[in-house]
Amino acid sequence: MRDPYRNPFPESDAARHAIWDMLVTRDIDAFLAADWGMVEGDFIEEGFLGISGNRDPNPDKWTLAFPTLAAYRDEWLSQARDFQSQPYGEDPRNAIFTTTRLEEIEIASDTALVRKKFDGGIMKRDGTLDVMKWQTLYYCRLHEGRWKISGFTGYLPNPMG
Repeated sequence: MRDPYRNPFPESDAARHAIWDMLVTRDIDAFLAADWGMVEGDFIEEGFLGISGNRDPNPDKWTLAFPTLAAYRDEWLSQARDFQSQPYGEDPRNAIFTTTRLEEIEIASDTALVRKKFDGGIMKRDGTLDVMKWQTLYYCRLHEGRWKISGFTGYLPNPMG
């Protein structure tokens, strides 16, 4: 059985190992704490771009939701704070780790295309399921000696189509 907390990339694969830690462990822990400072250094501000797929497989419905890192930060913080206010019936950290899959990282030179998928949900205290079924394509670059996020196309359906 897959250990959702274990980085699937060996330390000898330094690039993929670092990217997984950034986009899974650090991202989840920062989101749960609603602490942007924990992930702020994981982004390249200049030229950052975030596209929202609006959970629609048709690219004609996608929007330029985050033309700047500041716009994304503000939405991220809003979502994190809203998440903290919800009454969950299970450990949210465990549920998010269990739901998260990041197993595909394509690297060419100093650029990476990363596929992060969510497939599951978190049980709320009232017995309903907060469904998490979407995916994000992250664009990462080796920047100032470490891997960072330069943009993404997110909120895509999982699966597509």
